[in-house]
Amino acid sequence: MSKGPVPFPSFGKKAKDLLYKDYNFDQKFSWSTTSESGLGITASGVKFDELFIGDIRVQHKSGRNTVDVTIDCDSKVSTAVTFDEVVPGLKTSFGFKVPDQKSGKLDLQYLHDRFTLNSTIGLTSAPVIELATTIGTNELAVGAEVGFDSTSASVTKYNSGVSYTKDDFSAALQMADKGETLKASYIHLFSPTSAVAAEVTHRLKTKENYFTIGSSHALDPSTTLKTRISTSAQ
Repeated sequence: MSKGPVPFPSFGKKAKDLLYKDYNFDQKFSWSTTSESGLGITASGVKFDELFIGDIRVQHKSGRNTVDVTIDCDSKVSTAVTFDEVVPGLKTSFGFKVPDQKSGKLDLQYLHDRFTLNSTIGLTSAPVIELATTIGTNELAVGAEVGFDSTSASVTKYNSGVSYTKDDFSAALQMADKGETLKASYIHLFSPTSAVAAEVTHRLKTKENYFTIGSSHALDPSTTLKTRISTSAQ
């Protein structure tokens, strides 16, 4: 476990990834290779009926710095440059997409033994700014995030939550969607290859409740079996 509190974007992330990430019901392939120099290449694609969607990702790591370039089948190029530990605890990332001239953004993350700060700033004349912070320990953390659109001078989001993490499990309670949704999530790691997770969602305005439970088991380094039962349409 890390020394400081969990950053707010990571509240409930492990459970969410197990329950919703990498569920594929169409034909998919992925190929990757990594050289000793730190250059990695990954090609992946998914076939939806007669439509094929794919991309090629090239990543180069040099010390604590990373350059990541992805080219999709529409010839759009996404680039991210990350500098880790520019000063102790600070991680900086600059990203943009071509040909989208308004896609540039700057991400900053600062980790301390008692607090974390995350910020995302759009690199435009009227940017969208997002700020998040947590305070606590490596086990218990409370935090909040807010987004502000300088064009409309409006708050785009505000969320808050609490997270409790141990070596073999993690639980989170979050108030999301500008206070309209309450989410509770839990993940338990039985071993490095097996885990179960659950999430309960309550819509405060409509009084609707949703429940999702799932499991994950790695059969080998390249194959993972996942199951999920949900009362929602996701």
